Amino acid sequence: MPWKETSPMNERLKFVAAVLEGEESFSELCERFGISRKQGYKWRNRYEAGGTDALTDRSRAPLSHPHAVPASIANLIVEARRRHPRWGPRKLLVILQRSYPTIEFPVASTVGKILKKRGLIGKRRRRHRSAPYPDRLGGYVGPNSIWCADFKGHFPVAGERCHPLTIMDGFSRYLLCCKSLNSPLFEPTRRTFERVFREFGLPNAIRTDNGPPFSSLAPAGLSRLAVWWIRLGIRPERIMPGRPDQNGRHERMHLTLKAETARPPRSSFAAQQRAFDSFRREYNHVRPHESLGNATPASLYSGSPRPFPSKLPELEYPAHMRVHHVQHNGVISVDGVQFYLSNAVDEEYVGLEPVGDGCWKVYFGTVELGVLDARRAKPLCNRRLFGVLLRSDGTRRRFYGRAVTRT
Repeated sequence: MPWKETSPMNERLKFVAAVLEGEESFSELCERFGISRKQGYKWRNRYEAGGTDALTDRSRAPLSHPHAVPASIANLIVEARRRHPRWGPRKLLVILQRSYPTIEFPVASTVGKILKKRGLIGKRRRRHRSAPYPDRLGGYVGPNSIWCADFKGHFPVAGERCHPLTIMDGFSRYLLCCKSLNSPLFEPTRRTFERVFREFGLPNAIRTDNGPPFSSLAPAGLSRLAVWWIRLGIRPERIMPGRPDQNGRHERMHLTLKAETARPPRSSFAAQQRAFDSFRREYNHVRPHESLGNATPASLYSGSPRPFPSKLPELEYPAHMRVHHVQHNGVISVDGVQFYLSNAVDEEYVGLEPVGDGCWKVYFGTVELGVLDARRAKPLCNRRLFGVLLRSDGTRRRFYGRAVTRT
């Protein structure tokens, strides 16, 4: 004979039904159901007041709290936030304490909870960042050892946004380029770099921040521009997020550039470019630099001995690596298992270095993208096996098969 299952709710219903039948005294019913008379009256009164729904468990949270923020103080906080909708709890506390010095306000974290409860603070959007640069930043050992590149903050010119692309030799501070672009996209940026490469040759490395088009959310932060640089034998370097001081000499040049060419902006893109060209001539050939012993950048800079090639060279990998072609959708197939790398390397060749049973380190040129793990492969689409790419920053990237079937 199976055990009979019951629940507190069922027992309460049975108790109330027995009370309503009136065949037993109230004390006898309470004793039979194993409850006190006080509890019995509680469930009977709840049923009479609210029916069956009133027999469910209620919250045991206290109705009041001795340390709760008074409603009057909470209203002052809410009013201050509505007057300054972009201010955070710390700034709001400063002005509230100035305006009401005799009132003791709660700490900033409590103010944040009050504002969040009133719907005045939304959930913070999660920011997806590029994978960190895995190596140490190089040193400025000579001309063309490291170029610095960045987009100076955009500003309006003739009703449009002007995005100045600046490229500078890190050793000599020679400003190689300052070009007005309508947008910081890959194609106009690539064309500008190609013109500079043809004029000055190729550097050993280019240092940038982590924004597009220099970096992306792909493994190792590879972007289409970085892939092109690697094919040319240029090492992409990226500073740490929030550390503009790692590209400090370039940022300092931007301050001077903004003061002399963008305040105020010129009347047209052509006029703005003429202002940039005039600044570049003076910056390179006339303006003395204290960090260079009051010499000019032009006196220390010379072009690179590495010319821009007429044909993009293919990457070479060590003999112990397996070379695989990346399909047009960023997928490679290894021993029957497919892995998604990135669309930035589609139609390129990558090198695989075995590191264990079913595991390979994958490289694009000298850049390590991560570890391919076929042991975790699962069939996701059309009975094909898809593996996991463990990226160099420790995160995993799984590929879903819809892009494989793309025609």
